[in-house]
Order: sequence, then C-alpha cells, then structure tokens
Amino acid sequence: MALKTVLNYSPNFNSKKRITKQIKFIIFHYTGMIKESDAINRLTDIQSEVSCHYLIKNNGNILTLVPDLYVAWHAGESSWKNYKSLNQNSIGIEITNPGHEHSYKKFSKKQISSLLKLSKFLIKKYKISSRNILGHSDVAPQRKKDPGEKFPWEYLSKKKVGLWHALKRQELIKNRKIKISKIEESFFFNNLFKIGYSKKYTKDISKDKYLIELAKTFQRRFRQELVNGKIDQECLLISKSLNKVYN
Repeated sequence: MALKTVLNYSPNFNSKKRITKQIKFIIFHYTGMIKESDAINRLTDIQSEVSCHYLIKNNGNILTLVPDLYVAWHAGESSWKNYKSLNQNSIGIEITNPGHEHSYKKFSKKQISSLLKLSKFLIKKYKISSRNILGHSDVAPQRKKDPGEKFPWEYLSKKKVGLWHALKRQELIKNRKIKISKIEESFFFNNLFKIGYSKKYTKDISKDKYLIELAKTFQRRFRQELVNGKIDQECLLISKSLNKVYN
C-alpha cells in the first residue's frame, strides 16, 4: 500500500540511523498551537529542537518531517512499561489542533481518515502491536495532555488502531461517580501500572499530585466524558477490563 505524503523535512533528528526492529511504538500528539503554519515552522526550526515523523494538517494532508529510520524529537522525557525515552523506539505523529490552551476542538473527519491510513501503513510495515499505540500524555502524564479527551480512541480501536476496554456504556454510566475505598483506589493504580503507565514522578511534585494527574491522563484516554482526576467505580471497572486487554 503506497502512502501519499508531502515532504517538508525537519533538521531536528538524531544523525544515527536506527534499525527497523527498534520501531515498536506509535505516539499521537496534537500541535497545541493556534496557527497550523506556526506549528509547522516550529517543528522544522533547528532552534526549537522539536520535531515529529509525520504531521496531519487540518485538510487531511500528511507531511513527512523526519524519515522513519531516524529518531525524531517528539516524546521528550517519557516512559512506558520498561521503555524510557520513547523517542528511540517510536514514530511520532502530530495532528493540527490548537490544544487545551487555545480552544481545544474536535479533530476533523479528514484528519482522522488520514490518521487511520497512516497508522495502518506503519503498523503493517513495522509490525507494531496494538498495545503500543499511545498518546503523548500516556508516556508523559506529568507534563502532557495531548491528544486529549476529544481524540477518538474508541473509534480508532474499532478500526484496529490501538486498544479499548470491553465494557458496555450502560454499565459504565451506572457506576459513574460511585465512590470507592482506599484499597480499591490502590487496585486502580496498580492496574494502570500493569498496563504500562509509569510509577515514577519528578521531585518537584508530590505523590498525591502525580496520582491525580495520572488519573486525569487515564480519563482523557479511556473515560473521556468526565475528566476530573477523581477515581470512581466506573474508572475501576475500566482499569480491570484494560488489564485483561493489555496483558
């Protein structure tokens, strides 16, 4: 399957080529800037020291910024399961969207259609597991919110891009906002750690604050209708279901 992209190369990548087997993850981002042209300029500016492999424009066009076999600078300080610094093992895809700081909006149908084509092409080419299709916030929950709660993870999973839980909506709604015990709360976080989320956080944040951010990250991905950092029975059920799906 040929993939049509427009070349718009960025100088921001590691000069040493990696081998195909090193590519194990796809990480989705939003650009988080008001103007698309500004985002492209930043990702191709040598002084910004950031980049990605692909960018999906508002109109659905796909730009290639860094060739797959070079390490692009998109994930920053990050971890998932036993992997650290995910740049080394991932392909980064940016999607034009102003993000949470600039009137965050839904992703367009054209963008999602292009994202599906690109993701399926990469999954097949590099034999990437569905477990390893992640958002930037998944690998950096303390720092990042993208691609956020308006990103259609459930829809993508139905199209074989990424994973989703196996629970019915009615059961979830019934358990929303129902409080859980401290023991159940620790079960919830243990489920997240088994899925792949990091236990570690930096010294400038307390453990409690980190766990709230981690809960919000989980909600932005798997319980998108209510992102409040509070763990309820619904969150616990989803985490149990995901533990079976991921492991």
